[in-house]
Amino acid sequence: MPISDHMKAVRDKIGHDLLATTAVSISIFDAENRLLLGRDAETAQWTLPGGAIDPEEHPADAAVRECFEETGLLTRPQRLIGVFGGPEFLIRYPNGDLTYYTVIAFEAVIVGGALAPDGEEIASLKFVDKTEWEQLPISPSSRIISRQAFVRDMTPFFVPSAWQGEA
Repeated sequence: MPISDHMKAVRDKIGHDLLATTAVSISIFDAENRLLLGRDAETAQWTLPGGAIDPEEHPADAAVRECFEETGLLTRPQRLIGVFGGPEFLIRYPNGDLTYYTVIAFEAVIVGGALAPDGEEIASLKFVDKTEWEQLPISPSSRIISRQAFVRDMTPFFVPSAWQGEA
């Protein structure tokens, strides 16, 4: 599902103007410590499964839903990788929509389903090791999140505050 009914209604009101929203991503590793990535059907860049959180939806539920919609896999989030934002999370889509995402990233395990790209958002799926990951054209936001996912640190990641304010 490329855009939810909620997001479509918002876009109908604001057009292609900047929209700031909260999203999720999900990192799934196989037994060989390879990370699941999907090749975006529009851009051909590799990305982590994920997407926008719907109104009143819990972030972990959004991560599980987005992963299932894009990959066919049912997952269970096991840890918070971190909270991400910054210039790499400002996306201009091929249709002209400009969206800034604050992303809550989870690591999850597979509990069911069958690996199959949705064919609409995700053209193909594959598990990659760190060496292959370094060579792939990965979206800037997914590069940042997946780099942290490979660390497998139990402490959630965030960029420390640099804002000083006025005393």
